[in-house]
Amino acid sequence: MTSGDCPLCALDAAEALWANDQCFVISAEIAGVGTICRVVWREHIREMSALDAAARGAFMDVVFGVEAVLRTLARPAKINLASLGNLVPHLHWHVIPRYLDDAHFPDAIWAPARREAPARSLKDAVLRAALEAGLGG
Repeated sequence: MTSGDCPLCALDAAEALWANDQCFVISAEIAGVGTICRVVWREHIREMSALDAAARGAFMDVVFGVEAVLRTLARPAKINLASLGNLVPHLHWHVIPRYLDDAHFPDAIWAPARREAPARSLKDAVLRAALEAGLGG
């Protein structure tokens, strides 16, 4: 996959919930789980080791900041952090609130559902304001 056909490169960072010069944050709804966030590196890079130490640190500061915001807003039992990139080889992290009664717990959200789960969703405006407060405007 090249940057020309990469779905993350095609995203308009101006529509992100939060952004800086290096990365941006988007949300997604996952059935049986609720709202998750993805922290996306702006440049089409495949692996964390391709970033220098300062960029890696800055990127992870954003990932950890998003985790803290989701812990406060969503009050999950656990947060999962995942950087896979097998299907979309563009550097990004999934920040996933997990609940004891979500459809997949304790398995990964990509595993088959174990149960029906209550609907959980965070409004983009609330999430955007919390990210700006937690990460800076």
